[in-house]
Amino acid sequence: MNDSSWGAPPQAGYWGPPEQGPVQGAVPAGPPYDAHYAQQTRPMPIVPDLPEHGADQDMDRETARLSGPLFPDETTRARPHPGEMPQNPEPMPDAPQPAPPPQKKSAGRDLGAAIGVGIGLGALIAVSLFVVKAAFVGVVAAAVVVGLWELTKRLEERKGILAPLVPLALGGAAMVVAGYVRGAEGAWVAMAFTALAVLVWRMTQPPENYLRDVTAGVFAAFYVPFLATFVTMMLAADDGHWRVLVFLLLTVISDTGAYAVGWRFGTHKLAPRISPGKTREGLLGAVGFAMAAGALCMQFLIDDGTWWQGLLLGLAVAVSATLGDLGESMIKRDLGIKDMGTLLPGHGGIMDRLDSLLPTAPVVWLLLVLFVGS
Repeated sequence: MNDSSWGAPPQAGYWGPPEQGPVQGAVPAGPPYDAHYAQQTRPMPIVPDLPEHGADQDMDRETARLSGPLFPDETTRARPHPGEMPQNPEPMPDAPQPAPPPQKKSAGRDLGAAIGVGIGLGALIAVSLFVVKAAFVGVVAAAVVVGLWELTKRLEERKGILAPLVPLALGGAAMVVAGYVRGAEGAWVAMAFTALAVLVWRMTQPPENYLRDVTAGVFAAFYVPFLATFVTMMLAADDGHWRVLVFLLLTVISDTGAYAVGWRFGTHKLAPRISPGKTREGLLGAVGFAMAAGALCMQFLIDDGTWWQGLLLGLAVAVSATLGDLGESMIKRDLGIKDMGTLLPGHGGIMDRLDSLLPTAPVVWLLLVLFVGS
C-alpha cells in the first residue's frame, strides 16, 4: 500500500489499521481523495455531549458556544436579506404617553353673573314681600307672564305648536290674583275660564292641529300660573310673608345643597337620560341641606311650628324640587334646547328658575296648612 492511502478518509465499515485492508462487507469507497477539494471545504464542527449536572461552568459556556441554544425557540431569528421584509417582526413597545392634565370641574355657567342676578332677584322679592304684599303678587304675576311667553315661544320654534299666548297671559295673571283674594276656589275658577279662553281663541285659526295646540295651551295654563297661585295663597295667611320666605329659602337651599354636594362628590348619575348633571350624591345633599334648614325655619320663623315638622317639610321640598327640575329637563330635552330663555344671565330664562319652585309651592302650602293651619 502506498503512502497516499493514509491521507484518504476512512471508508464506511472500515475501522482497522491501513495494513489490514478493507473489512469484509464494507461499502465501496467513494471518489478518490482530492487535496484541492479538501482545501475548499470546512470540516463540520463537532458538537460535544452536554455535561452532567454540576459540571464545570466553563464547560457549559463552551458547550453553549459550540452547539448554540438548547431549544429551537431560543434561536435568533434569521436576518432578512437586504430589501426583504422580515416575517412576523416583534412588535415595538409603544412609547409612554404623558398623562393628560387633570380637568377641573366646571359649573357650566357664568357663576359670577348667576350670583349677581340671584342677589338682585332676592332683594326684589324681599322688598316686595315685606313692604307691600300686593307688590309681591305683582312680581309673581309678572314672572308667570314671562314664563308663559318663554314656554309658548319654544313650543312654536321647536315643535310648531301654536299655544295662544294672549288668553294664557291674561288668564294666568287672573289666576295669581284670584288665588290671593279668593284662595283655592278662586284659583280653580280662574283656571277653568283660562282653559275655555284657550279653546275659543284657537278657533280663529285653521282647524289643522287644533287638538294639539289647545292641549299644549291647557298644559301651559296648569304648569305655570295655576301652580304659582299656591304661592299667593300662602301669602294670604296672617304670617304669609314668613311662609313664602320659608318656601323660597328651602327651595333655594335644596338646589344649592344638590349643586354643592353633587359638584364635589357626585359620581353616580341620578337620571342620566333626563339630566346627566344630576347625581344621587347631589340628591342626598339637597335632602340634608333642606331638612336642616327646614328644622330651623319652622322652629324660629313660623308661629306654632316645631323642628320635627321642619324636617318633614325639608324632605318634601328636596324631593319636589328635584322632580320639578327633572320635569322641566324632560321638556327641554324633548324640545332640543338647553335653556328656556336668555333673560337672566347665568341662569337662562325665567322658566329655568321656576322649574323647582312651581311644583314645590303646592307641597309647602299643603304641609303648612296641615301643621299650623291656614
